[in-house]
Amino acid sequence: MSEPRDLVRQGTVLVSAILALAGSFVGSGAAGGTPIQDASGGALAADATPIAPGGPAFAIWTPIYAGLVLYAIWQFLPRQKTDPRQRRLGYGVAASLLLNAAWILSVQFDLLWASVPVIVLLLAVLVWLFLTTLDTRPRGLVETVLVDGTLGLYLGWVCVATAANITAVLVAAGFAGFGLSADVWGVVVIAVAGAVGVVLAVIGRGRLTPTIALCWGLAWVAVARLTGDLLSTPTAITAIVAVVVVVSATLVCRLRAIRRTPVTQDAGVRA
Repeated sequence: MSEPRDLVRQGTVLVSAILALAGSFVGSGAAGGTPIQDASGGALAADATPIAPGGPAFAIWTPIYAGLVLYAIWQFLPRQKTDPRQRRLGYGVAASLLLNAAWILSVQFDLLWASVPVIVLLLAVLVWLFLTTLDTRPRGLVETVLVDGTLGLYLGWVCVATAANITAVLVAAGFAGFGLSADVWGVVVIAVAGAVGVVLAVIGRGRLTPTIALCWGLAWVAVARLTGDLLSTPTAITAIVAVVVVVSATLVCRLRAIRRTPVTQDAGVRA
């Protein structure tokens, strides 16, 4: 049965999506803001740290934002008003959208240190959303794509972005690496990111979209370290190996999930 709080939840998600979209325009420089790669003294530029992805990597925000906006509209339809799955996911999605906007503002106002707790909290929210989608079942292909697919891309990319963000803050603060070279730290951080990708593949039973986004980010780290101003062959090779390992783990887990569970019984396996 529909309750007033359902309409509040739907409205909160829709308004949060509008605010996040506005924030993205500011972050791109299109609305008078400073492009993210130039903000905070260029700490997040492609050549600022050994694990910064190349500029084109950020194009992934286009399908992520498109999916989130379409989801905000779709979940506002009457049929989704009392859907138990949307009741569980709604406020989490809204929180992720607002945290995304908050992250952009923290960088725009040169509060780079504040961006770390914001993105870590964003990552935690996305992990919770991911686990919730695994615990619930989509009602069709549209929901699988808009909900499970979009949130998977979002999570995969933010995993890479969190590592890059924390590294950028440490470098900007003058962290010397405890005497270890930038190459060593690059290899270690990328290896950890790859391990996270394998964990997501196992937990998600081969969900494709987290792997796509995470490997997209790692691939552009490799490109940036091989062709950019800050070269690091060890980091690039590690990123390439991580991509191969994560993709392989995802395919293995997906095949196992398909064999064990009929597609008609778990539509979520497709995302």
